[in-house]
Amino acid sequence: MYQPTRSVSGPPVALILIGINVLVFLISASSNSLFSWFALWPVGSPEFMQVGNQVLKVPTFWPWQLISYGFLHGSLTHIFFNMFALYLFGLPLEAGWGRLRFAWYYFVCLVGAGLVQLVVASTGAEIYPTVGASGAVFGLLLAYGLRFPNNVIVLLIPPIPIKAKYFVILYGAAELLFGVTGMMPGVAHFAHLGGMLFGLLLLWKWGWRPGR
Repeated sequence: MYQPTRSVSGPPVALILIGINVLVFLISASSNSLFSWFALWPVGSPEFMQVGNQVLKVPTFWPWQLISYGFLHGSLTHIFFNMFALYLFGLPLEAGWGRLRFAWYYFVCLVGAGLVQLVVASTGAEIYPTVGASGAVFGLLLAYGLRFPNNVIVLLIPPIPIKAKYFVILYGAAELLFGVTGMMPGVAHFAHLGGMLFGLLLLWKWGWRPGR
C-alpha cells in the first residue's frame, strides 16, 4: 500500500495545491461571482428564490463544482487551517506515496466529500453553497493516522500533544456528533466524514488492512 509509485519530477503536489488555494482566495476576495459558478450548489435547486421583496436568481449545480469547490474558502481562518493541515499531513504522505498517487488520493477524497454533501443538502429545504478543502484534508488526516499512528501532533487550539491515531478517532467522532446533532451549524460535517470514507475505501483498494 505505501510503496512509492513512479512519478514525474517537480515540486510537491501539496505545495502546488496550497499555492493554487491561496491564489484563488485572493482573487475571490474581489469577485463574488466565483462562488456562483464554482462553489458546490445543491442539485435541483430552483432557478429563482423569493428573499423579502426581491426575486433572486439561484446558482445551479455543475459537475465541475465537485472539484472547484475545494479551492474556494469563506474566510482567512478557513483557508489558514485547511492549508496548514494540507502542509502538515500532505507532505509526509506524498513523500511516501509519490506525487501521482498523492494527487489521486487528494482528489478522490475531495470529490467523495462533495458527493456526500450533495446527498445531505438534497434532504434539507435550505439552499446554500459548500466551499473549502476540508473534505480532502480530512481524508489526508485519516491516511496520516493510519500510516503514522504513533506520531505525536501538537495541536494549534488547544496547544497540546496527541498521537495521530487518537487525533483521527477524536476528530471523526466529533464530526459525526456535530453532524447528527446540529451542534455546530454552518459547517459541512458530513462532507468531512465523506472525505474520510472515500479515503478509507481508496486505501483499502490499494491494499491497506487493519494491523498491516
